[in-house]
Amino acid sequence: MHGRLHHVGPVIIDVVMEVDSVPVPGGGAFASSVVTLPGGGFNVIAAAARAGMEVVYGGAHGTGPNGDLVRAALRDEGVAVAHPPRPEDTGFCVVMVDSDAERTFVTRLGAEVDLPLADLRRLRPASGDFVYTVGYSLLPGERADELATWLEGLADGTRLVLDPAPVAGMIPTRTLERVMPRVEVLSLGSDEAATLSDETDEEKAAALLVERIAPGGVVVLRRGARGCLVAREETGVVPVPAFPVSAVDTNGAGDAHVGVFTAGLSRGTDPVEAARRANAAAALAVTRRGPSTSPRVEELEAFLAKHRR
Repeated sequence: MHGRLHHVGPVIIDVVMEVDSVPVPGGGAFASSVVTLPGGGFNVIAAAARAGMEVVYGGAHGTGPNGDLVRAALRDEGVAVAHPPRPEDTGFCVVMVDSDAERTFVTRLGAEVDLPLADLRRLRPASGDFVYTVGYSLLPGERADELATWLEGLADGTRLVLDPAPVAGMIPTRTLERVMPRVEVLSLGSDEAATLSDETDEEKAAALLVERIAPGGVVVLRRGARGCLVAREETGVVPVPAFPVSAVDTNGAGDAHVGVFTAGLSRGTDPVEAARRANAAAALAVTRRGPSTSPRVEELEAFLAKHRR
């Protein structure tokens, strides 16, 4: 059997607005379109589920219209929800996408950040399963300490996936020291890699980060239109090229990448080939508008068949 993904990062609501340009402080802008969709951790969940992986949402969620929208979307993706809702609504993020497909975020947190240790301990990831979390869940606070405690105690054979996210530099050093030795898959962008390694050269940064995660683990350094780097102790740093496409919205591309990469590993796929599949998923995702645009497995296979190297 293939391993399941237990996602314990926050799922929120994205309010995505297309603008010609992000307004300067004190200024304003008109949106040419607005769409309200589940986002945040949902993008990784959907990417993994659409790639054929069984996913359990082990994070928190709230009562209210945002929470209802989150649960409906999870049901539509065939994802089980582990916990009952909390007596507060789920938070939301305003995402402004400009004419260059770049994104700007403003977030209001809600029930999704309230995930106590008692709830985490009700989850039972088995050997061969994956647990995913994100840097936002490790920011200073009681819940981050409890999450770190739970992650440290994961059973042998359970593989931890961490995406530090743009808040990598805000995660306390002590928290990283507790969590990083347990990480078997570290997926992050170039900026986060530079922050965590103090090294701006991407290949050197990837190599340094391999030394900080669990033995036998893999670092995936995402480089956008340039593809990614896959770094392991036994193979060194391997560049995996991107698939050239015309991007219309880069929102959720990194999430598509990590979700599809994890789904590949769950099937025993070699990390470099899993990264190639993740690059293909990210390429398809950026040609579509919206935060959760990772392809379904049939679309991914057709794209890869068309781009055989």
